[in-house]
Amino acid sequence: MKQVDWSYHRKGCKTCGKTVAFLTDHQIDVAKQEDARKVPLAEADALKLVSQVTDLYVTRGTKVIHIDLKSERPDDESLLGLLIGPSGKLRAPTLKIGKTMIVGFDQTTYDKVFE
Repeated sequence: MKQVDWSYHRKGCKTCGKTVAFLTDHQIDVAKQEDARKVPLAEADALKLVSQVTDLYVTRGTKVIHIDLKSERPDDESLLGLLIGPSGKLRAPTLKIGKTMIVGFDQTTYDKVFE
């Protein structure tokens, strides 16, 4: 069974609610959970998280961007454009599963990563 190493969410967020529902429905455990309102992560924190993964999936609206960080790591400014929301903090929901990080919710991406 898959396990989420780290989850970053915001209570009351509709998209974060979809993530929680997916994890619950698929009986996926979360090792560590952070509340985005209590522990806001800024740019340096986001870049530190990305340095720990090799695959990054970012959902923007209906579009999903996949970046293989081993072979095509963008510059920090481009990464921050994907990771940081209008508040200037890391976007929620964000999940870290092994060497994979998912920002946002996309059912197809979640199904693929957790298969």
